[in-house]
Amino acid sequence: MATEFTVPGLEHHVEIVVDQWGIPHIRADSQHDVFFAQGFNIARDRLFQIDLWRKRGLGLMAADYGPGFLAQDRAARLFLYRGDMDAEWAAYGNPDAHAICAAFAAGINAFIALAANDSSLLSPEFAAMDIKPARWSAEDVVRIRSHALCRNVESEALRARVAAHADVDTDRVRRSIEPEWTVRIPEGFDPSDIPPDVLNVYRLATVQPDISPARLAARPRDAWCWTEVNASGELQLAAESEGSNNWVIAGSRTATGRPILASDPHRTYTMPSVRSVVHLTCPGMDVIGATEPPTPGVFIGHNDRMAFGLTIFPMDQEDLYVYETNPVDPDQYRYRGGWERMRVVQESVHVRGMPDQLVTLKFTRHGPVVHQDHARQRAFAVRSVWFEPGTSAYMGRLAYMAARSVSDFGEALRAWSAPTVNMIAADVSGRIGWFAVGKAPRRPNWDGLLPVPGDGRYEWNGFHGLEDLPRVIDPPRGFVATANEQNMPRDYPWQDRRLGFEWAEHSRSNRVHAVLDAQRRHTVTDSMALQCDVLSIPANRVGRLLGAIDHVSGDLTTAVRMLREWDHRLLADSAAAALFEIWWVKHLKPALVSGLTHDPGLRSLLSPGDNETLLAMLERADAAKLRALLPDTLEAAFAMCRELLGGDPSKWRWGHLHHGYFAHPLSRVASAPEIRDVGPLAIGGSGSTPMNTTYRATDFRATVGASFRVVMDVGDWDSARVINTPGQSGDPRSRHYDDMAPLWARGEYVPMVFSREAVDAAEAERIVLRPA
Repeated sequence: MATEFTVPGLEHHVEIVVDQWGIPHIRADSQHDVFFAQGFNIARDRLFQIDLWRKRGLGLMAADYGPGFLAQDRAARLFLYRGDMDAEWAAYGNPDAHAICAAFAAGINAFIALAANDSSLLSPEFAAMDIKPARWSAEDVVRIRSHALCRNVESEALRARVAAHADVDTDRVRRSIEPEWTVRIPEGFDPSDIPPDVLNVYRLATVQPDISPARLAARPRDAWCWTEVNASGELQLAAESEGSNNWVIAGSRTATGRPILASDPHRTYTMPSVRSVVHLTCPGMDVIGATEPPTPGVFIGHNDRMAFGLTIFPMDQEDLYVYETNPVDPDQYRYRGGWERMRVVQESVHVRGMPDQLVTLKFTRHGPVVHQDHARQRAFAVRSVWFEPGTSAYMGRLAYMAARSVSDFGEALRAWSAPTVNMIAADVSGRIGWFAVGKAPRRPNWDGLLPVPGDGRYEWNGFHGLEDLPRVIDPPRGFVATANEQNMPRDYPWQDRRLGFEWAEHSRSNRVHAVLDAQRRHTVTDSMALQCDVLSIPANRVGRLLGAIDHVSGDLTTAVRMLREWDHRLLADSAAAALFEIWWVKHLKPALVSGLTHDPGLRSLLSPGDNETLLAMLERADAAKLRALLPDTLEAAFAMCRELLGGDPSKWRWGHLHHGYFAHPLSRVASAPEIRDVGPLAIGGSGSTPMNTTYRATDFRATVGASFRVVMDVGDWDSARVINTPGQSGDPRSRHYDDMAPLWARGEYVPMVFSREAVDAAEAERIVLRPA
């Protein structure tokens, strides 16, 4: 029996068929109604998540959660899009962009209106915190930028601080540079100008809210104490480790003769998942796949003619500007020989438990002022593509969801601005393609690797057009695969365009390419196995150096034997995997970094060290001194394994340490029994394996990886497989809150059915929306 809701704002009735895995299949008779229903359904399933997302992004947290969130509200408001909204809507490549977002917001509001009269519709978080969901506008969907992935302002600041301690070349221990490039300090810039806290406000604006008992208990006089992102605490910003894998394989290399496309974006693990799977059907559109819950449409998935996926292609979209300020008036900064005044905006912030507070926001011509050093007469601002029209994360999807072919898809990517990505596509005619896309600034006289003076000498000169960015259609190799590595074609004029120099290590990419090169009849099952592959290239490379340990005895004998007999796969039930990861992360890498400098401040800046740089240092023929660190560090790692896992090495398991854990934002503060975390879940892998499960070294909890994975046989749509952990729902009362978590931990998938017949056969629930 269907559940029915009567809601104002619909044009016709809409059906939402929820399958047995919690995936909603929305069937509507108009574009307006399908996006209205998408908004309604995401509110039904994840209202607390999207309400928190909106309030964090717009700087409205303090109204619900008190003075401890006032500083974060101010920071978020600095990074809102404040430009022309007509230009914003026009930039997304779809004349209906505003109408789509308006319908989506109206659907959310329709559910909120129903819940106002029936509190049982609300998930338990609202009652637990005594808060109410807020109404949405179309503009709310796109104005928030600070949840997105952008780069490389944090790396610029760190590189400058390393240069102040040593030189710019030393920074390669922290972050490798590709292609090979000579980093030079820009004229007029002094690296010692960069203070350690220069980007505290930036980090506070972009980090997820940490709702802790202490923060909720903050008193009005404590409001501005909550301004730092603690690198070892719950506010840790993990974006540097985020990445993705994807590949698309031509039919000439598959068992079915059709292309296969796979995509598994890697993001910070959250509860609920940062992705939601949805199927949207209306006249002119039939598309299924992943979206971010607070936004309409689908950006990874397929329609009835083609499939598409993405990974990060790390172009540089940010710069840190340093200004000399007027000693008489610190709101003026030097620009082109004169003094230019900052734009000063004052806004009122509602704060729970105290009167409204007035906050001051300052902007230069380049962007928001994130720090001022009055003693040194310096100010610092971030310039980012976020302040350009059309750069709301992933919203370029509105131009390509209904594309009919790879060539149509490539043309639609003109509307894609952020984040910068490797787009892949395949259509039912058999064509495949790869496109690097995103809004990439032109920097005429610098490379973007260090901060620059804001006095007018270093200005962006527009953006590279789609024609300037690399692409490949129907490659002779028969497939394209990306894993955030440096993958610009050899003949690409990178020296002139300087898109970016900071890429992921090659471990994941090398493994993916090796597997695909060896497979001539690739299948969907093969792609699922590769997405969950845990072979560690660093383990393989370090393993080749075990011969340098020539005098062994005692525990060291056992340790060397375990690693020599090991196949370098970081399986959850592997003892050698636990030993290697503890050796590499807790002992060998720190010893390599420490051996480079006696300066504790510099060691802190360089840690944990760049895998590519450190591995290359170890492998050099003249690195005997570094390889001499192997026996002592391995023996120390073996002793640590005994402490952590017990005295019997045969019972050690990587999964006893390394685990997935999905923490509900309120689990530390809400007493409602339904509000709960999911985990721990024993898992394998690391940040260097195709199954990216980047973890924090303090407790081995996985922090970044693929919560969403999808594999599609292009044209045989019902054979697609997907996982979205911990589950499709954000409501702790739903069985779909965590039903996919154990499947994810085991590397399993569920069907992502598409045809009407397959959807109806998988139906578990039917919801009917009727117009009022």
